[in-house]
Amino acid sequence: MCHSQEEMGMALTTFGAIMGFAVEMIGRSMDIYRTAVGKVKDPVLKENVQVLLEEGKKNSSLMEQTRRENVTEMILEPIAGLQQEDYEIDLKISGASEDSDLLKAALALEEKERRFFHDSSEKVPLPEVSRIFRKIARKKEKYIDHLKSLRLNM
Repeated sequence: MCHSQEEMGMALTTFGAIMGFAVEMIGRSMDIYRTAVGKVKDPVLKENVQVLLEEGKKNSSLMEQTRRENVTEMILEPIAGLQQEDYEIDLKISGASEDSDLLKAALALEEKERRFFHDSSEKVPLPEVSRIFRKIARKKEKYIDHLKSLRLNM
């Protein structure tokens, strides 16, 4: 019996699917950070959201470059254990007016992305891509810790 991807959930079973999802996820976060920059009142939090936005731009370029450089390496060997829905997050900050809500949103985004890049680094069979994903996950961990420290001051 054949099942469509919709019936089974969106499994990220190829290098191309993982890279495509990474680009989409980063793009959604950047959209949220662009909106948040205009809403944040606290100057320290605003500066941190701008840093996250800039880091998102770098990561997006890095994902595109990595995908291009490894296009010939798009191994046909299936990748198992990654489900798109495990890393998706549905955040709407259009109605958020409190800095604490915007900070919670940034934390949620960074935590989901950290988990995705960490988990993907263990599954991707390309050592260079795995290294890049681990590096991004470590950076995300630092941003999460920093954002948590801001939460204590709000």
